[in-house]
Amino acid sequence: MRRLPATAAEDLLEIFVRRYEKGSIIVTSNRPLEDWGKLLGDNAATGAILDRFLHHADVIKLDGKSYRMHDRREQHRQANTDNLNEKGV
Repeated sequence: MRRLPATAAEDLLEIFVRRYEKGSIIVTSNRPLEDWGKLLGDNAATGAILDRFLHHADVIKLDGKSYRMHDRREQHRQANTDNLNEKGV
């Protein structure tokens, strides 16, 4: 995984501080909240981010197969069907 800039946690915290109780923020991540401190490299800033973020949050956790992978399989399936049709099979 690519390293985030050293200021990533502070930059993200600035966004959350400015938006806190003023407007909505939608965040998507493939990482659990427990990993954010390590990911951002600043546990104090991460704690402040999560405190503001989770205060009024509705967390929706999705489990299951990726829709992107589903779409890719469908594209391959369609391409194979088209190839067979072109060959008259």
